[in-house]
Amino acid sequence: MALNLAQKEVIVAEVAEVAKSAYSAVGAEYRGLTVEQLTKLRVEARAAGVYVRVVKNTLARRALEDTDFACMRDGLKGPLILAFSRDDPGSAARVAEAFAKEHDKFQVRLVALGGKLLDPSELGNLAKMPTYDQAVSMLMSVMKAPVQKLAATINEVPGKLVRTLAAIRDAKEAA
Repeated sequence: MALNLAQKEVIVAEVAEVAKSAYSAVGAEYRGLTVEQLTKLRVEARAAGVYVRVVKNTLARRALEDTDFACMRDGLKGPLILAFSRDDPGSAARVAEAFAKEHDKFQVRLVALGGKLLDPSELGNLAKMPTYDQAVSMLMSVMKAPVQKLAATINEVPGKLVRTLAAIRDAKEAA
Protein backbone atom coordinates (compact mmCIF):
# COMPACT_ATOMS: atom_id res chain seq x y z
CA MET A 1 0.00 0.00 0.00
CA ALA A 2 1.44 3.35 -1.08
CA LEU A 3 1.72 6.15 1.44
CA ASN A 4 0.37 9.60 0.65
CA LEU A 5 2.36 12.77 1.34
CA ALA A 6 0.71 13.44 4.72
CA GLN A 7 1.51 9.92 5.97
CA LYS A 8 5.11 10.27 4.81
CA GLU A 9 5.47 13.61 6.60
CA VAL A 10 4.15 12.06 9.83
CA ILE A 11 6.64 9.18 9.60
CA VAL A 12 9.56 11.54 8.87
CA ALA A 13 8.58 13.83 11.77
CA GLU A 14 8.21 10.90 14.18
CA VAL A 15 11.57 9.32 13.29
CA ALA A 16 13.30 12.73 13.34
CA GLU A 17 11.90 13.49 16.80
CA VAL A 18 13.12 10.15 18.16
CA ALA A 19 16.53 10.54 16.47
CA LYS A 20 17.08 13.99 17.99
CA SER A 21 16.72 12.65 21.51
CA ALA A 22 18.44 9.28 20.96
CA TYR A 23 21.91 8.36 22.19
CA SER A 24 22.77 5.77 19.55
CA ALA A 25 21.29 4.03 16.53
CA VAL A 26 21.57 0.63 14.90
CA GLY A 27 20.49 -0.24 11.37
CA ALA A 28 20.07 -3.92 10.51
CA GLU A 29 18.98 -5.90 7.49
CA TYR A 30 15.98 -8.07 8.31
CA ARG A 31 15.49 -9.86 4.98
CA GLY A 32 14.27 -13.43 5.51
CA LEU A 33 12.79 -12.95 8.99
CA THR A 34 9.17 -13.83 9.65
CA VAL A 35 6.56 -11.47 11.05
CA GLU A 36 6.58 -13.39 14.35
CA GLN A 37 10.35 -12.96 14.67
CA LEU A 38 10.12 -9.22 13.99
CA THR A 39 7.28 -8.93 16.49
CA LYS A 40 9.49 -10.63 19.08
CA LEU A 41 12.25 -8.11 18.28
CA ARG A 42 9.83 -5.22 18.75
CA VAL A 43 8.64 -6.60 22.10
CA GLU A 44 12.22 -7.02 23.36
CA ALA A 45 13.11 -3.53 22.13
CA ARG A 46 10.08 -1.92 23.77
CA ALA A 47 10.99 -3.59 27.09
CA ALA A 48 14.54 -2.18 26.81
CA GLY A 49 13.39 1.36 25.95
CA VAL A 50 14.47 1.11 22.32
CA TYR A 51 12.47 2.67 19.46
CA VAL A 52 12.34 0.27 16.49
CA ARG A 53 10.91 1.17 13.10
CA VAL A 54 11.04 -0.09 9.53
CA VAL A 55 11.23 3.02 7.37
CA LYS A 56 11.75 3.48 3.65
CA ASN A 57 15.30 4.58 3.03
CA THR A 58 14.33 7.86 1.35
CA LEU A 59 12.16 8.78 4.34
CA ALA A 60 14.88 7.72 6.76
CA ARG A 61 17.40 9.95 4.97
CA ARG A 62 15.08 12.93 5.36
CA ALA A 63 14.36 12.12 9.01
CA LEU A 64 18.05 11.76 9.92
CA GLU A 65 19.11 14.91 8.02
CA ASP A 66 19.50 17.38 10.93
CA THR A 67 20.39 14.88 13.66
CA ASP A 68 23.54 13.26 15.00
CA PHE A 69 22.73 10.27 12.82
CA ALA A 70 23.09 12.03 9.47
CA CYS A 71 26.31 10.00 9.15
CA MET A 72 24.13 6.96 8.44
CA ARG A 73 22.75 8.42 5.18
CA ASP A 74 25.13 6.63 2.83
CA GLY A 75 24.53 3.25 4.47
CA LEU A 76 20.75 3.32 4.07
CA LYS A 77 20.49 0.71 1.34
CA GLY A 78 18.26 -2.32 1.15
CA PRO A 79 15.57 -3.33 3.63
CA LEU A 80 16.67 -1.95 7.01
CA ILE A 81 15.12 -1.77 10.44
CA LEU A 82 16.29 1.18 12.54
CA ALA A 83 16.65 1.00 16.32
CA PHE A 84 17.29 4.08 18.47
CA SER A 85 18.51 3.98 22.08
CA ARG A 86 16.55 6.43 24.17
CA ASP A 87 17.51 5.41 27.72
CA ASP A 88 21.23 4.69 27.47
CA PRO A 89 23.73 4.43 24.58
CA GLY A 90 24.06 0.64 24.69
CA SER A 91 20.43 -0.48 24.86
CA ALA A 92 19.80 -0.72 21.09
CA ALA A 93 23.11 -2.52 20.64
CA ARG A 94 22.25 -5.01 23.41
CA VAL A 95 18.86 -5.77 21.83
CA ALA A 96 20.35 -6.10 18.32
CA GLU A 97 23.25 -8.25 19.51
CA ALA A 98 20.99 -10.63 21.44
CA PHE A 99 18.56 -10.91 18.52
CA ALA A 100 21.38 -11.47 15.99
CA LYS A 101 22.71 -14.39 18.08
CA GLU A 102 19.34 -16.15 17.78
CA HIS A 103 18.64 -15.25 14.13
CA ASP A 104 21.32 -15.60 11.45
CA LYS A 105 19.36 -13.57 8.90
CA PHE A 106 19.41 -10.47 11.11
CA GLN A 107 22.53 -8.64 9.89
CA VAL A 108 23.65 -5.41 11.57
CA ARG A 109 24.82 -2.98 8.87
CA LEU A 110 25.01 0.42 10.61
CA VAL A 111 26.03 1.49 14.10
CA ALA A 112 26.14 5.18 15.08
CA LEU A 113 27.01 6.81 18.37
CA GLY A 114 27.28 10.52 19.06
CA GLY A 115 27.43 11.59 15.42
CA LYS A 116 30.04 9.01 14.45
CA LEU A 117 29.42 6.01 12.24
CA LEU A 118 31.06 2.95 13.79
CA ASP A 119 32.01 -0.31 12.15
CA PRO A 120 29.32 -2.99 12.64
CA SER A 121 31.95 -5.08 14.45
CA GLU A 122 31.87 -2.43 17.22
CA LEU A 123 28.33 -3.49 18.13
CA GLY A 124 29.63 -5.74 20.93
CA ASN A 125 31.65 -2.91 22.49
CA LEU A 126 28.65 -0.60 22.39
CA ALA A 127 26.46 -3.32 23.91
CA LYS A 128 28.89 -3.67 26.83
CA MET A 129 28.52 -0.03 27.80
CA PRO A 130 26.98 0.27 31.27
CA THR A 131 23.51 1.65 31.83
CA TYR A 132 23.10 4.86 33.78
CA ASP A 133 22.46 3.01 37.05
CA GLN A 134 25.46 0.73 36.50
CA ALA A 135 27.71 3.72 35.75
CA VAL A 136 26.58 5.54 38.91
CA SER A 137 27.18 2.36 40.92
CA MET A 138 30.70 2.01 39.51
CA LEU A 139 31.44 5.67 40.25
CA MET A 140 30.19 5.35 43.82
CA SER A 141 32.34 2.27 44.45
CA VAL A 142 35.41 4.12 43.17
CA MET A 143 34.60 7.12 45.38
CA LYS A 144 33.91 4.93 48.43
CA ALA A 145 37.11 2.84 48.29
CA PRO A 146 39.63 5.46 49.57
CA VAL A 147 37.37 6.48 52.46
CA GLN A 148 36.82 2.85 53.40
CA LYS A 149 40.58 2.13 53.34
CA LEU A 150 41.32 5.23 55.44
CA ALA A 151 38.75 4.19 58.04
CA ALA A 152 40.19 0.66 58.15
CA THR A 153 43.74 2.02 58.55
CA ILE A 154 42.73 4.42 61.33
CA ASN A 155 40.83 1.63 63.09
CA GLU A 156 43.86 -0.67 62.85
CA VAL A 157 46.02 1.45 65.26
CA PRO A 158 43.82 1.01 68.37
CA GLY A 159 43.06 -2.58 67.32
CA LYS A 160 46.77 -3.39 67.23
CA LEU A 161 47.23 -1.75 70.67
CA VAL A 162 44.39 -3.84 72.14
CA ARG A 163 45.86 -7.05 70.65
CA THR A 164 49.32 -6.20 72.03
CA LEU A 165 47.95 -5.53 75.51
CA ALA A 166 45.96 -8.77 75.37
CA ALA A 167 49.10 -10.68 74.38
CA ILE A 168 51.06 -9.11 77.28
CA ARG A 169 48.23 -10.00 79.70
CA ASP A 170 48.14 -13.58 78.45
CA ALA A 171 51.93 -13.83 78.77
CA LYS A 172 51.83 -12.57 82.38
CA GLU A 173 48.98 -14.93 83.28
CA ALA A 174 50.86 -17.88 81.80
CA ALA A 175 54.00 -17.04 83.79
